[in-house]
Amino acid sequence: MPADELTPPLDPPAVLDVLRAGEVEVLGRMPWSSNATLLVELRHGGECLRAVYKPRRGERPLWDFPAGLDRREVAAYELATWLGWGIVPETVLRDDEGVPFGVGSLQRFVPFDVEAHYFTLLEEPDRHAALRTIACFDLLANSADRKGGHCLSGDDGRVWAIDNGLTFHCEPKLRTVIWDFASEAIPEDLLTDVRRLATDGGPDSLADLLDDEERDALVERAAEVVADGTFPIDTTGRRYPWPLV
Repeated sequence: MPADELTPPLDPPAVLDVLRAGEVEVLGRMPWSSNATLLVELRHGGECLRAVYKPRRGERPLWDFPAGLDRREVAAYELATWLGWGIVPETVLRDDEGVPFGVGSLQRFVPFDVEAHYFTLLEEPDRHAALRTIACFDLLANSADRKGGHCLSGDDGRVWAIDNGLTFHCEPKLRTVIWDFASEAIPEDLLTDVRRLATDGGPDSLADLLDDEERDALVERAAEVVADGTFPIDTTGRRYPWPLV
């Protein structure tokens, strides 16, 4: 189906409904991805939208992360939504006959400016609030691979954080390109949400996506962020992903 024939933008509950129950048609493989990453089209209840499908069987084994990065993609969406930050597109886990290559994550495809990434967005001061939100999220999620190209400038005018599979490890793993706010105070509105995470422990949905140790580490990181109150400094100069974009 041509892009101009897709269902007009849906609200999040409708998007989630299509992602969870839609019939999946593979359109092609996304380029430059280390793991199998497929652009798909879903149809359900008269609605049609595009999504990014990451089947678990297409993951390359990693020495420092357990298998099941698709669960972490979903956990990132659940956490960002619970915090009220809205920086991760709607993402679900599917394991049914409707997905062609078995269990995996499905995330709403965000039309975006292909020329934009973190380093170009940094040149626009009105984007800095969104970038600070992503930076704070990465502290909580312990993001190990926040490349510049993982910050999308959506056609909807928003900045989105994608490719969140390398997250929620119990050990310190932070690797990111977002160090430009180092030593700045974290905005109070973000800290208010982080305090809630440190106190309440996050959404119940994480219990099905992360193990107990990972959830405990998330809450501990939230408490540390609140206690420090500033964006950290990379004193080693080595906490960057590669490639940068």
